[in-house]
Amino acid sequence: MSDTEPQVTRRETLRGRGLSLFSGGLDSQLAVCVLREQGVHVEAVLFTSPFFKNDAPVKAAEALGVKLHKMDFTDDILALVAHPPHGFGGALNPCIDCHALMIRRAGELMVKLGYDFVATGEVLNQRPMSQNRRSLDTVEKDAALGGRLLRPLSALLLETTTPEKEGLVTRELLLGLNGRSRKPQMELAARYGLREYPSPAGGCLLTESGFCRKLADLKEHDGFACVNLVWLLRTGRHFRLPGGAKCVLGRDARDNAELKKACGEADLLMHTVDVPGPTLLMPGGGAAEDVNLAAEMCAAYGDSKERPSVTVKITGCGRDENRAVSVRPRAFFVGWML
Repeated sequence: MSDTEPQVTRRETLRGRGLSLFSGGLDSQLAVCVLREQGVHVEAVLFTSPFFKNDAPVKAAEALGVKLHKMDFTDDILALVAHPPHGFGGALNPCIDCHALMIRRAGELMVKLGYDFVATGEVLNQRPMSQNRRSLDTVEKDAALGGRLLRPLSALLLETTTPEKEGLVTRELLLGLNGRSRKPQMELAARYGLREYPSPAGGCLLTESGFCRKLADLKEHDGFACVNLVWLLRTGRHFRLPGGAKCVLGRDARDNAELKKACGEADLLMHTVDVPGPTLLMPGGGAAEDVNLAAEMCAAYGDSKERPSVTVKITGCGRDENRAVSVRPRAFFVGWML
């Protein structure tokens, strides 16, 4: 073992202990089940960021009874979105670099806990770009775990790993899944009693074109220095006004509540007074012309019923600003929607 490879504490044991990357999807659940079936101790690792949907994995981990380690991946993935060494997939998803860095981070936790390997639910050739043999090899090389990366669902089609050679995992009890068909996984799910799992490729917002338009706009105008602005992309309708200001309009009561909670000291918050309507947030405020346009937008998306004017209250969340303006609701904002 070279000086750069993870040093794993040795123990007197017949079975290994591993950390398995966990998205809550079917493959990640099956990876845990396959390893536990042969007596291996498995704990799950969930990476959190503004781009990942985390409700499903938490529920899945509870259903499986597997311990879940949460790791904040926000700074890591923002750096990759800004400069992906291996480029993007079909949208702004740096899948190869993202997988490699996740595995590297899990490897750091593996060493800290004194565990033996890191596992993933990847299936050879399931995704033509990010899970072909070349991509899997690239991820393994960049993750630099020194042979301690195990892919139990396709292990029989891949090189023998260190935990297998050491007898901590029995290779013959691992699987050789290959290709895009989900039938083998669904059969395994029935065997293991897994009844609830999300559809494949539904957990990362970086694969969704609508979300990526908002992200690309943020990258161009504001950058990623303020993580709160990145989290805000998950809420409401987003607009870029002619003067350069950004505003976010709530679509429902939940959005409205989130926008009020997200309002910071430099921001402006708006809502209609005399008619039901949405909450509007202007991060960082804006020039007078954009503020007036935002007020008109807030009125236009309210229940104005063709009123000639609507009263909009404007509040400065961290400043001494609290005023009401009467504006004419005009529905000409679609071209500014991101």
